[in-house]
Amino acid sequence: MNPGLENLHAYPFEKLKKLLSKCSANTKKSAITLAIGEPKHQTPSFITKELELNISNISIYPTTRGSNELRMAIINWLCRRFNLSKKTLNEEKNILPVNGTREALFSIAQTVVNKKTTKPIVIVPNPFYQIYEGAALLAGAEPYYLNCIEENNYIPDLSLVPKEIWRRCQLFYLCSPGNPSGAVIDFDFIKELIELSGKYNFIIASDECYSEIYHDEEQPPLSLLEYAKKLGNSEYKRCLIFHSLSKRSNVPGLRSGFVAGDSEIIEIFYRYRTYHGCAMPLHVQKASIVAWNDDEHVKENRDIYREKFLKVCRKLESVLPVMPPSGGFYLWPKLPCSDIDFARELYTSENVKVLPGSYLSRNVDNINPGDKRVRIALVPETDTCIEAARRIKKFIENTH
Repeated sequence: MNPGLENLHAYPFEKLKKLLSKCSANTKKSAITLAIGEPKHQTPSFITKELELNISNISIYPTTRGSNELRMAIINWLCRRFNLSKKTLNEEKNILPVNGTREALFSIAQTVVNKKTTKPIVIVPNPFYQIYEGAALLAGAEPYYLNCIEENNYIPDLSLVPKEIWRRCQLFYLCSPGNPSGAVIDFDFIKELIELSGKYNFIIASDECYSEIYHDEEQPPLSLLEYAKKLGNSEYKRCLIFHSLSKRSNVPGLRSGFVAGDSEIIEIFYRYRTYHGCAMPLHVQKASIVAWNDDEHVKENRDIYREKFLKVCRKLESVLPVMPPSGGFYLWPKLPCSDIDFARELYTSENVKVLPGSYLSRNVDNINPGDKRVRIALVPETDTCIEAARRIKKFIENTH
């Protein structure tokens, strides 16, 4: 057996299931789940129609690189969305379709971490998407956690990393907008990170799967590649971005995304993936093409989230410190009590599930950034989210 498996933590949702299995929900009220970040908005009909029209392609083996049409649709979207230049993006060298960001974020660590070096390090934000940690451990690396707390605006403080850690670092996982805080990185942060990447020769893996859900239409989150271009790194050296249609287009079951950036790393990643056996089916590629080619449904999706956040925050603001995040679809409020107790008692009283923040983070320097916080995923329809907010407010008023 792979010895790294022994080091894996239970997944947050496994912990939540175990926690709630020991108590009974108030079944007089309908069940509402705000624990999992699974979009529940309606999938656009033009995407499902394209799937149906191309279902006969299941008789054909897909290629690992995907079709040229898909890669060009991705390039066109990157240029529209992040002001990139087609001169800097080659469909053969800089783009690789993947089956959702989850498997790609995991497999990139397996591709680039060199276990022969002395104690390789993978740096991850804390709290974090647990795939980062698992990917590091199973690649034979040691995760190094950077606390993302209110005092640093939920952005990793790079100045706290010792030189010895930078020397051992081979991969840096970045998430912007952040999961669960929704925090968005700025130019100064990326400038410093790219400079450190050049100095210590590590790869930046930027998870940008929440980039298309944001509060302010005038200030959309920027991409690592957009920042790199502004800094003169037009070949995107040591930079990779990971994008998905799951949140953007409400197709989590489609399992469609892409990786883009440094052509040398993309080529190595491609070689790994030819053995990994994860080529995107052709009917999924066809549906992905029409999704990446259309931006109007994405704006409509944002409008729904914006309305939802405003109404939910208005309902909760008298009992919890909440405000719409810069990006993503989570609330990350601070609680007056234990996050685990809160999640269990809310479920028992109101039949509403939320995720304890401490399940998403690790104790570092005597701090657990998720302690006394919960992640509330506003993914159901607006009326359901408002009803959940009403119940949460009632629960807090009656118990705290």
